[in-house]
Amino acid sequence: MLKTVLAGQIALVMAAVALAGGAEAQSLKVTVITTLTGPQAPLGEQIRDGFQLGLDTLGGKLGGLPVELTIIDDELKPDVAVTKIRALLESQKQDFVIGPVFSVVKAAIFKPVTSSGAFLISPNAGLSTFAGKACSPDLFVTSYQNDQPHSVSGQFATDKGYKRAFIIAPNYQAGRDALNGFKSRYKGEVVSEDYVPLNQMDMQSEIAKIASAKPDVVFVFLPGGLGINFVKQYRQAGLTNIPVLSTFTVDESTLPAEGDAAIGFYSGTNWAPNMDNAANKVFEPAFEKKFSYVPATYAAQAFDTANLIDSAVKAAGTDHDKLRKALEKADFASVRGSFKFGVNHYPVQDFYLAKVAKRADGKLQTEILSKVLSNDVDPYAAECKMP
Repeated sequence: MLKTVLAGQIALVMAAVALAGGAEAQSLKVTVITTLTGPQAPLGEQIRDGFQLGLDTLGGKLGGLPVELTIIDDELKPDVAVTKIRALLESQKQDFVIGPVFSVVKAAIFKPVTSSGAFLISPNAGLSTFAGKACSPDLFVTSYQNDQPHSVSGQFATDKGYKRAFIIAPNYQAGRDALNGFKSRYKGEVVSEDYVPLNQMDMQSEIAKIASAKPDVVFVFLPGGLGINFVKQYRQAGLTNIPVLSTFTVDESTLPAEGDAAIGFYSGTNWAPNMDNAANKVFEPAFEKKFSYVPATYAAQAFDTANLIDSAVKAAGTDHDKLRKALEKADFASVRGSFKFGVNHYPVQDFYLAKVAKRADGKLQTEILSKVLSNDVDPYAAECKMP
């Protein structure tokens, strides 16, 4: 009799454990790691808010499963990012890690995340390092390969017949990718190729060099606070006769601080608030209503990331290999319209020339002028031999 009672109690305990395990398996652990302090925080906030809106739109679930969401501030410090992400991964396994903003942080967290069994999905940083020979089956990029949006300006400058270009970027991998992207499609002469520290805020010396060189066009990749100061100081210097092409220098994350000084600046992009498609007509007004500011590409790409994961989990559940194949299909409606993954898990998509304009309500935004590249495949994809 005692043995029977004990056996029954053990069976109940085992059933309870199984149920608890099943309940745990029926949720997704998702971490967003992004920059939320310092002058580059507005970029990270866009990613956080864009993903949150995607999650809210889906009822707080992805693929029908509840989400345990963790937000990590990487402080734009690779060592801090690695310490924080390792501590999290060691305490509890994650299904998805989303982020970061900057390529220097992505390079640092790549191995800890992918070796943990989590998918790393990048809604912004698209450094070339992992697009070619070092591509990974557990890395997906929902933004672009870093060269691509910058090559838009190179192509446009060539089409316009600009013979002499002055180009500037921060001195890190994404900055080098940016200038390589511009040069890949620019057929004129680069009269100066300047690299500045990622934390440099005063751009007066670079602007003095531009004035002295007298180029036909300037191309800049100066994200966040760097771009804000460049735009203001460029206007103050009175160099309105030299057009400025850019990426992530005049966008919705920097325009509120740049103000009217940014009007008329050009930008290469894969998305803008005035994109005319059904998904964007849901996303853009909903974002402004919820967060009271105009979204940039960072937010749009993070919103797409939420919908990508939702589509994959719906199709494949949580089995890792099946989930990877479902992610590769990218079976969701992107706010960019055309979107699919290449063999290296980087997007194949269209790119546009946009220009800063003031809306009827007084807010600034970038607006699509023309399509420059169609179904563009990044230049490293052919080197990727996915395991």
